[in-house]
Amino acid sequence: MGLKKNDRPVGEADDEAVRQLHAEGLGRNEIARRLQRSGRTISVIAARLGLEFTTEQTEKATRHRTAQLAEKRAILADALTDDALRLSAQLWEPAKVFNIGGKDNEYTEQQVPEPPAADKRALMAAATAAAAQSLRLVPPETDTQGLAAVDAWLRDVMGGGQPPAE
Repeated sequence: MGLKKNDRPVGEADDEAVRQLHAEGLGRNEIARRLQRSGRTISVIAARLGLEFTTEQTEKATRHRTAQLAEKRAILADALTDDALRLSAQLWEPAKVFNIGGKDNEYTEQQVPEPPAADKRALMAAATAAAAQSLRLVPPETDTQGLAAVDAWLRDVMGGGQPPAE
């Protein structure tokens, strides 16, 4: 049985790296990610070296990976929010409209003060989709009454949710 396309032989450097990362308390999957090896390969190396992965290591690794994923979701949500803002800005910026057609299949273009209505609808749909995905990835913080942070601030500014005095 030969090596798979991207496999490389396991050597002493791998053994030492697994030993060191295991001593640092990393879990199998995190070691595999760092060494760009499969989890199975790391398990085989660890077993050969007499190393075991404890429940505590696995829990720590899981917490670490969960935090990494939360950070990546926040970065993606931020990028999607930026995309939504850029798309929204294009609604009111000058645009180039073009057409290819006629019997000679000619290209014509024209600058317009803002995009045509159909293009505005497409921009708005794309901006809305980006904003919605951003909110799904990182929902707004809510207080104990289930209000978004901005709503809670507004409630406090307006008198703490009490009806205005007459």
